[in-house]
Amino acid sequence: MVESGSHPHASISVHDLSLTEKLNSLPQQPGVYQFKDKDGRIIYVGKAQSLRSRVRQYFQRSRASDARIDAMVAKIADVELTVTASEVEALILEANLIKQLKPRYNVVLKDDKSYPYIVITGEPFPRVFVTRQKKIRGGRYFGPYTDVKSMRHALKTVRDVFMIRSCNFELTDETIAKKKYKVCLDYHIKKCEGPCEEFVSRTHYASMIDYVAKVLRGKTSVVVQTLTEHMEALANSTRFEEAALVRDRIRTLSVYTEKQRMVERAPVDKDIVAVVAKSDDACGVIFKVREGKVVGSQHFYLGNAEGKTEREILELLLERFYLDNDDIPDTLLLSTDIESHSTVEEWLKGKRGYPVQIETPTVGDAAKLVSMAKANAQFWLDELEIQRAKRGEIVPRVLQSLQRDLRLPVPPRRIECFDISNTQGSDTVASLVVFADAKPVKSEYRKFKIRSVAGPNDFASMQEVISRRYSRLLDEEKELPDLIVVDGGKGQLSSAIEVLRKLGLRNQPTIGLAKRLEEVFLPDDPEPVLIPRTSSALRLLQHIRDEAHRFAVAYHRSVRSKRVLQTELDLIKGIGKARAMELLEAFGSVQGVKFATEEQLADVVGPKVAAKISDYFRVDAE
Repeated sequence: MVESGSHPHASISVHDLSLTEKLNSLPQQPGVYQFKDKDGRIIYVGKAQSLRSRVRQYFQRSRASDARIDAMVAKIADVELTVTASEVEALILEANLIKQLKPRYNVVLKDDKSYPYIVITGEPFPRVFVTRQKKIRGGRYFGPYTDVKSMRHALKTVRDVFMIRSCNFELTDETIAKKKYKVCLDYHIKKCEGPCEEFVSRTHYASMIDYVAKVLRGKTSVVVQTLTEHMEALANSTRFEEAALVRDRIRTLSVYTEKQRMVERAPVDKDIVAVVAKSDDACGVIFKVREGKVVGSQHFYLGNAEGKTEREILELLLERFYLDNDDIPDTLLLSTDIESHSTVEEWLKGKRGYPVQIETPTVGDAAKLVSMAKANAQFWLDELEIQRAKRGEIVPRVLQSLQRDLRLPVPPRRIECFDISNTQGSDTVASLVVFADAKPVKSEYRKFKIRSVAGPNDFASMQEVISRRYSRLLDEEKELPDLIVVDGGKGQLSSAIEVLRKLGLRNQPTIGLAKRLEEVFLPDDPEPVLIPRTSSALRLLQHIRDEAHRFAVAYHRSVRSKRVLQTELDLIKGIGKARAMELLEAFGSVQGVKFATEEQLADVVGPKVAAKISDYFRVDAE
């Protein structure tokens, strides 16, 4: 493989000459391309039969619009290429890079650390045990097991049948020769043949480990046949006690295999692979059929799946699964065909040493098996959604629609909306309402009195409140909203954007919602976004805007009423703000205070002040 040199950073604009030159110089050979952002981070890795054709597709205006791809292309500042000798090499390199780098915009197989493996160590006298991390050098791994019960049953079976050690001793030729270790209880109860004291040869122990590996791979009939021949040979040699022990092991293996579901009459080896996707999540299921029986099933969750077809997701699952798995069967049955059908077959043949056939059955028993795998994938995906709902992690559909319509990088789970309210420029206030997962969070609503603006200037008022809100969030290092909504059209939006950019928030998603025609405006775009009037996303924006308006108007009325009422009471000597508030709370308004009797007033502020109030309003009435 020949790797290209690094390229200078380039604007992603199709009018940029440097990018045009770069796209025109792309090679026709197969290979892998890596898109990088302005900071040099790799955000996407892909493979191509022709690098020139595939990479140029991302920048063509005729390309169908896709929110995720549009967001990715907007961040591309550099392209790095690796030319390969074949499509198979490109497939392997792409799978390794995605596994290693986990780029933001690739479909990613989610971490399976929670699922255990059975490992056979690479020691002179190997151990067999459960692990959750593939860190043992030279170890052979079986799994991961998504069904822990079946994993423990398999481990118990091989330990019952084969006399393999369970200790953690470091058995080497040197430690054995020095007689560093002594046999334990397992030796005396015939669970181990005592390799620590060299009571068993390395060759014999290795043959048992080979049997263990075959059983874990589902090749039980081969082991049973070999053990049966060994039992008969022992019996013919009149070693009946030893033959009986082998017979018991054969029975244990028979019970183990009887619990496995027979799906093929012929002793065939197949993997049945199916995927289902919903929104940004997908689930893949793999049934392992060995010698005609289902010996296990595994399910995997995949992220960043939105906008990807089933065949794209399935291809990625195959690449990632078989990249680290050497147990490859004769046939793969898939829920849908994949684009790189022949390339994947060639790759798996190279790993296995024998041909591998990929099929997509539509009728017969094979199709039923695929349907069963797909039903299981749907079950696990539904289970994921249920668990997320319990943890409050489900993104409502209306937010997914809003993300799509506004081309937002993430679903707007937290939305903050501002509105300005005044009466001919007096008592100007602003409101902030907060919605989380499309529902109001009233405990986080905020009111603002405008301090720096005199007269009716909604644009300047919007700038003040935006500056106060987000400079404070930045100072306190609190999380910013996924979307800011300002009540108004292009003018209010421009005012807000100007302040946000001064604060360094150049990529903060912000929109304006004009009330007159219910138009949605985006920054730097003179034309409104066309969202259908019947769209649930537009209705949500209207609801948020109306709630901000209601909250602002209510606060404005409160401020104006208090100013008018308190001014009237402030004219009475001996009435301060505290007593004015007491009177207003007691009688509801200045009018209530005015028509209250002197006795009623005395109950609140005492007889002397009550007399002053009565005298004031009596004179005022005259």
